[in-house]
Amino acid sequence: MEQMAHYQCDVLIIGSGAAGLTLALQLADHANVIVLSKGPLTEGSTYYAQGGIAAVFDENDSIESHIEDTLIAGAGLCEQQAVEFTTRHAKESLQWLIDIGVGFDRVDDGQFHLNQEGGHSHRRILHAADATGRAVQTTLVEQARLHPNITIVERVNAIDLITHKHLGGDSPQCFGAYILNRVTQRVETVAAKFVALCTGGASKVYQYTSNPDVASGDGIAMAWRAGCRVANMEFNQFHPTCLFHPNAQSFLLTEALRGEGAVLRRPDGSRFMPDFHPSAELAPRDVVARAIDFEMKRLGADCMYLDISHKPKSFIQEHFPNIYEKCLSLGIDISQQPMPVVPAAHYTCGGVKTDLHARTDVTNLYAIGEVAYTGLHGANRMASNSLLECLVFARSAAQDIIAKVASCPAPTELPAWDESQVSNSDEEVIIQHNWHELRLFMWDYVGIVRTDKRLQRALRRIELLQQEIHEYYSNFKVSNNLLELRNLVQVAELIVRSAMTRHESRGLHYNLDYPELLPEALPSILTPTQQKSG
Repeated sequence: MEQMAHYQCDVLIIGSGAAGLTLALQLADHANVIVLSKGPLTEGSTYYAQGGIAAVFDENDSIESHIEDTLIAGAGLCEQQAVEFTTRHAKESLQWLIDIGVGFDRVDDGQFHLNQEGGHSHRRILHAADATGRAVQTTLVEQARLHPNITIVERVNAIDLITHKHLGGDSPQCFGAYILNRVTQRVETVAAKFVALCTGGASKVYQYTSNPDVASGDGIAMAWRAGCRVANMEFNQFHPTCLFHPNAQSFLLTEALRGEGAVLRRPDGSRFMPDFHPSAELAPRDVVARAIDFEMKRLGADCMYLDISHKPKSFIQEHFPNIYEKCLSLGIDISQQPMPVVPAAHYTCGGVKTDLHARTDVTNLYAIGEVAYTGLHGANRMASNSLLECLVFARSAAQDIIAKVASCPAPTELPAWDESQVSNSDEEVIIQHNWHELRLFMWDYVGIVRTDKRLQRALRRIELLQQEIHEYYSNFKVSNNLLELRNLVQVAELIVRSAMTRHESRGLHYNLDYPELLPEALPSILTPTQQKSG
């Protein structure tokens, strides 16, 4: 068998968005770091984030108000400690980004231009026009490439974490990972003192999503297989306003549009959000998404419309230059006509259960950003708290790792990947078929509105798919599509099982069989030992 490549480092970071690169930069003066990127460094969700990052910079605002707004948006399920921790470290985390060169928009007197978005009671969103994520990501990439202690490897899939199970130990601990180098098509190992999952969410499990292709739930699935608990997987945020156009590929229309006065209209031009919530277009995202979904189904319409054409053209071009140009390229002049919109899967509010230092149930394994459940988001994430969570918890994890890295033993020798019993696949069509089937029934049965019957139907199909995928995985060499499908079907099962345990409608989880709230709000926590129960 060909000799397998073997790498060693102090910290292995799986994922190269805001969470992963912030962690790398915070650690780089103290540790040797390898960052794995599944695609090009500009392909993660961070790069495509439009709106901004929430923090209290206005003297008329307060951290207490940011806390209260987050708790309200989370529909009673946020963990107070996590919300307070995040909001109290928000300004210093943003200041660090500013110090390394992120150019947030300012007004004439030099103060930051602050947007207001749904759920926020004040203007507190720092942004770089309507492409904040791009500004953040490109700055982080530039800084990371300059540091001699950071090695970035692109076009690599993490296959599985290497834990005590692989080494015959008893106590849960992580020692590294098996990875597929898609350039060489070889499986390699990386041994590390510490491993951090910064892999983003799992919105690709749905047919319609605002996320890039890499958002396939890899970190959640790997952590689950390694023995970590997951929590609140039933809470999938559907962004209310994605551009509905055959050539748009679910292009996101930022919430900041509504913050600056855009209104939602039916095909006949009438507004409908005032009928659903006193805050109208600035209601929490789950309310807006359900309202659009309801009106589409009620009217049999393909889409609703978002209209900012009543604003001056110069205002639109200044505040939303990328959206203006994108729509114009599709034949839509948003200064003259409304934008067709539909909801699309956008954000995974649940994930791998962590503490305030981003530590998981497995020793030396961390999870940061959308892959994690910190308790910040509860039953619904408030706008522009997502990149904030990446920054705050990456900085917290770095402090924890720095305190331990010097005294931690060197990485152990890892068992080689065994592919002596597998062959090259001649039936790639099976993966594509299963892929489409999974994403379609998750959209139909486990989408914005659910029922017990739909959830049971979805679970039966998931179990059949798991059998097929397990057989395929056991017999053929791994590929990018196979690994993503394996992870997505695992995450789909976690979403459905979590949804089946929640006998109420709260936040992003709306079940027609249980339309009321339960008197006590509790997170839904699944443990791997209970995987096949219930």
